Amino acid sequence: MSPTLLSKRLQQLVAAGVVERRPTDSEVQYTLTPAGRELEPIVVALGAWGVRWIGQLGDQDLDPKLLLWDMHRHVDRAAVPGGRTVLRFAFHDVARPLRDWWLVITPEDVDICDFDPGHEVAVTVTASLRGLIRVWLGELSWADGMRRGDLEIEGPQELRRALPTWFRSNVFATVPRPEPVPAAQPVPA
Repeated sequence: MSPTLLSKRLQQLVAAGVVERRPTDSEVQYTLTPAGRELEPIVVALGAWGVRWIGQLGDQDLDPKLLLWDMHRHVDRAAVPGGRTVLRFAFHDVARPLRDWWLVITPEDVDICDFDPGHEVAVTVTASLRGLIRVWLGELSWADGMRRGDLEIEGPQELRRALPTWFRSNVFATVPRPEPVPAAQPVPA
């Protein structure tokens, strides 16, 4: 979704009383109103249905910006070592300038950068975009993603092991997927 379309949709949701716009010092946040909270189970149910029945994302649906935006919203800052921790994500199958991303995590905030912020990197995740999305959506564990070669984590051993615990689960990661349906067999004439 383009920034212009997102802005328009958010304005419509504010006008409808579903979300409230709250400017802060560094950004604008949108929070659910009571009416929005009442809609939440419906939206979550639609999302779960989509995860279960839409199938695999097409290549045109893979977006590192959306992935990192969602991941940055789910960082558990209390689980990350104190001070500033910088994570670098390098997508070997994505063209520049969207190949490299950084999460700068402090006790107060999490920033997402599409440029090198100039701080020491604690952990680097090198991955295929689809592979990390599959991990993020709960289709693969971090360990399975590494075993399959979809991602590699570099950095001190204790940080590599802890990395998956620094993120709260995506709300749809635990949605059960249906068993694959075997292809229909032709009926003999």
